[in-house]
Amino acid sequence: MKASRAAADAAPRLSPTQRQGREAEQRAQAFLIGQGLSPVAANASSRLGELDLVMRDRDEWVFVEVRQRRRSDFGGAAASIDAAKQARVRRAAQVFLLARFGQRPWPACRFDVVAFDGQACRWIRSAF
Repeated sequence: MKASRAAADAAPRLSPTQRQGREAEQRAQAFLIGQGLSPVAANASSRLGELDLVMRDRDEWVFVEVRQRRRSDFGGAAASIDAAKQARVRRAAQVFLLARFGQRPWPACRFDVVAFDGQACRWIRSAF
């Protein structure tokens, strides 16, 4: 019993919002796998930011931003990815690629969005 308690204590405690975000990322990953993409990493973080999902679509590396909104009163999930967020994701992707491949040339890449508005899922390829 002590071992299971120690494991539970060692597990990160997530807020309800963080838990919902992780669940959305898991749903997005399962959806993308169903579309033929291969998972590489989830929640890859560096000092410059976090990548929700990193996937492969054949020879192309895909950096996926996952957003979820219960309601679309303020433009919906996809609309919440502003220019500053896009820049952070691009910088985090550069750090990821540099760590993975070293200096350029890097493989072909794109930035996708999987947006959940309520129960509806929308996949936006090459979103930014």
